[in-house]
Amino acid sequence: METLGQGGFGRVYKCKHIRTGEIVAIKQIDFRHDKNVPSFLIREVSLLRELKHDNIVRLLNVLSKETYVSLVFELLDEDLGRYIRNNHGVKDPLIRKSFMQQILTGVAYCHAQKILHRDLKPSNLLIDKSRMMIKIADFGLSREFGGDMLLTRRPATRYYRAPEILLGSRQYSTGVDLWSVGCIFGEMVTAQPIFGTDNSFDELEAIFRYL
Repeated sequence: METLGQGGFGRVYKCKHIRTGEIVAIKQIDFRHDKNVPSFLIREVSLLRELKHDNIVRLLNVLSKETYVSLVFELLDEDLGRYIRNNHGVKDPLIRKSFMQQILTGVAYCHAQKILHRDLKPSNLLIDKSRMMIKIADFGLSREFGGDMLLTRRPATRYYRAPEILLGSRQYSTGVDLWSVGCIFGEMVTAQPIFGTDNSFDELEAIFRYL
């Protein structure tokens, strides 16, 4: 077992199934300090069980214990953020075009199912390097949308947050995901966040100045 990453809600491990030999990624969420299963976890599991698409990461199994839950995913090679850092961007225009097409195809599928991802960023886009295939991951902040539903004001990582969210709107739609995709494209070209500022006010100022 090898640790692949760590975040505020748990760790991701590279593991091997003892009987089958299959190599998988296990996202283990620890909630020993909270008696209830986190709402984001329930949401992510329920969505990933419904979303079936080549450009969305596959959830293989869910294992639960008293103090933690383990989500078993297909194992992919690296995330787009690491790919950008290691290669100083996505230099090859054909690869860049392919990545963008795949991201947009996966996002369009989510939107057709009335799902906003709300946290699209390079680290949530995983790459199968053998096929140069992109898979969208981490649906913990995702929500269904439609009608006059009010949504939270601060989803997404700030660098990829749409102006309407930065301005405090609670009614927004598919445009927030498309804005994030545009920011990701800019980062593939420049090898750095195009709106990489220290706070939301500076982020808005940078957006208005840039546009």
